[in-house]
Amino acid sequence: MRQASIERKTKETEISVSVSIDGTGQYDVSTGIGFLDHMLEQLSRHSLMDLTVRAKGDTHIDFHHTTEDSALAIGTAVSKALGDRAGIQRYGSAMIPMDETLSQVSLDLSNRPYLIWKVAFPRDKIGDFDTELFKEWFQAFSQTAGITLHVQNHYGENCHHIIESCFKALARALRQAMEIDPRKPEAVPSTKGVLGGSL
Repeated sequence: MRQASIERKTKETEISVSVSIDGTGQYDVSTGIGFLDHMLEQLSRHSLMDLTVRAKGDTHIDFHHTTEDSALAIGTAVSKALGDRAGIQRYGSAMIPMDETLSQVSLDLSNRPYLIWKVAFPRDKIGDFDTELFKEWFQAFSQTAGITLHVQNHYGENCHHIIESCFKALARALRQAMEIDPRKPEAVPSTKGVLGGSL
């Protein structure tokens, strides 16, 4: 089983994360931010990655640190669980409709993080949650998970639908990319023999 657990503690947040890539989409998530919990549950359910998250943060200030640090921690755990990334499909893409909304994620588990974010929101908030924080989440996740990540919302009117379709598209693309290729189950999917830009 490809799995990992990590803990991250700063003056702003305390976070523990466990992931099992070869899971069934079971989740147990508590960040203190209801909408973020909802999105992380979508990530788990639709990627089939088991996910446990416990986060305590300075939400009395705002949701920024807890949102960003949860992504840093989850990404780190995913990268650790992937190991040297041998055997993975590596690439994944998904286009997800949700009512009036259509969003697309394409990604490469390259170990070279990069984010392209083409998502605009018609409102600044979903409840108490600042919509600008979603870019911060995806940026942090791509950095620590080592993912070249392209996220685009093609159209949509409802902010909840826009971001939920982005998380579901990320989940489905991750599921595809993390799966083991039965034709090359032990080979790193690169002509270089390694994935990543550093020595």
